[in-house]
Amino acid sequence: MKNILLILALPLLAVSCDLDYFPSDAMTSDQLANNPASAVYSTDGNYSMFKDVLAYKGTEYTGNTYIRHYFQMAEFRGDNVSLAHKTEDPLYNEMCYSDLVTDQPNSYLWWCAYHIIYSANSIIESLPEGKSGEYDHILGENYFMRALCHLHLVTLYAKPYSFGRDNLGVVLRTSTETNSTVRATVGQVYDQIRDDLVKAASLMAADESRVTNNNHGYISRDAALGLLSRVYLYREENDKVISTVNDMLGGEGVDPSSKLDPDCENYFANALKSPETLWAVAHVATLENRGRESIGSMYYTVSEKGVEGWAEMYYSDPLVKLFQRHPEDRRYTGFVVPLKPVEGALQARWAVESAGDSFRLNEIRDITVEEGTGKYYITNDGAKIYLTTEVKNGFTHYYIQWNGAKTEVYVDQKMFCFNTCPAFMCAKFTGQDGEAMLSSPVMIRWAEVILNRAEAYAKSNNPGKALADVNVIRSRAGLSGDALYTESNYAQAGYQSVLEVVLDERRLELCYEGHRAFDVFRNKLRMDRRFAGVQPWEVVEPADNRILYRIPYDEISVSGIPQND
Repeated sequence: MKNILLILALPLLAVSCDLDYFPSDAMTSDQLANNPASAVYSTDGNYSMFKDVLAYKGTEYTGNTYIRHYFQMAEFRGDNVSLAHKTEDPLYNEMCYSDLVTDQPNSYLWWCAYHIIYSANSIIESLPEGKSGEYDHILGENYFMRALCHLHLVTLYAKPYSFGRDNLGVVLRTSTETNSTVRATVGQVYDQIRDDLVKAASLMAADESRVTNNNHGYISRDAALGLLSRVYLYREENDKVISTVNDMLGGEGVDPSSKLDPDCENYFANALKSPETLWAVAHVATLENRGRESIGSMYYTVSEKGVEGWAEMYYSDPLVKLFQRHPEDRRYTGFVVPLKPVEGALQARWAVESAGDSFRLNEIRDITVEEGTGKYYITNDGAKIYLTTEVKNGFTHYYIQWNGAKTEVYVDQKMFCFNTCPAFMCAKFTGQDGEAMLSSPVMIRWAEVILNRAEAYAKSNNPGKALADVNVIRSRAGLSGDALYTESNYAQAGYQSVLEVVLDERRLELCYEGHRAFDVFRNKLRMDRRFAGVQPWEVVEPADNRILYRIPYDEISVSGIPQND
């Protein structure tokens, strides 16, 4: 992808314009209409705004990128990530549902999203449709980008569609005319997103010359349809999810397994070239390696001194436990990386409810294997406490007697622990071109699309088809036998419904990709965050207003649109 940013970011001006749009000072509408080729370069500039550090309020901070803020803001509302210590970084507020209207990630993402939307609108308004297949594809890419940014905004700053169409959504921009700034309803925003993606897919159908198998950094028709399947899922239009995915596959009976990358462990490092990727934000050179300001920097390091990354946020204990039901899972062996593991040593840990605003603790003890009996025990004040086991739903659980109560404990290889959080690092955003902190973050891929259909099948009383789609994902992860679900065995694994199976599989497959919180709350489920980390020890109700991000002060202070409660 050409790394040319022709639609330039302007400094934030709060004197005479609303803050949710900024005009282009590079190309006028007349220039785009008279020279359509310029739209190619301007569109490449729109791609760049997802990843480039733009001057915001007159400054350039290397960690300020749309892609980094979106992935973190979306993921931190969930229960996949454990932040091991309190920090002055705004990500602490995002993890704790206590974000401020002045937090930089929040303010920058809002600003940058509307900047991209405005730039896309400039091209949509100026480039005549039907001039050629190539230029129609350019138009389709811009309709997609407008839809994607509106989708990101409405999922972060508004209640899920399933809570009602009439709730306040976000500012809807479908033209460069910005005389009025109002919050549209959730329904209005989702309707526009749907229409834009349908339009994008139709425009890109005739000519895919900009998209190649070796670079999925460009948007394609399938990318538009894949995102549309997500939108239909969020809108609870399950029949449309199924028909859209079937259209992408070429028919209902087509085996989707061929759409998945068989090299599971190396998929993310090779995302730009993998046929599984429908669209990734391309980072293609050492220059675009953000190092300690990348998405992966908080999750991973290759140096004991943390030179490559900070490695202060880890897989949460409940997510690790879900993976460890089948420790042969290639997603577990490939992307869950212990920091400083001690060969042959084990440790036990269990969460302790704690008050205050610093962090929730684990108790951690080294495990000793008793000679002769092989029994596991820990010591406390010199006394041996033996671990007992129980098999529930086909999986082994460990227990101790602690303070007079039967307490379940996690048993793992001994490793580095930061504030009692075991350092299970996430390697999904590492390793591209052999560089530890370089990756091309994936926005939409076939695995999600298949799971979108699985959830739609589960909600349409088609449990067999739902489980078949789940098993396609699990088989690619190296699972077989009883680890593949059927209508007769899923209950034996402790599931009450096929939907529960699908949602757990979405959690395993899509963790750290910004889906979990949306999946839980749009299904009106509770989020259990009672595990070690900085987040409050609580079960979050789906109607909790803290789930929504607060609209940035810079917007509210100028346009006066209503704030989230």
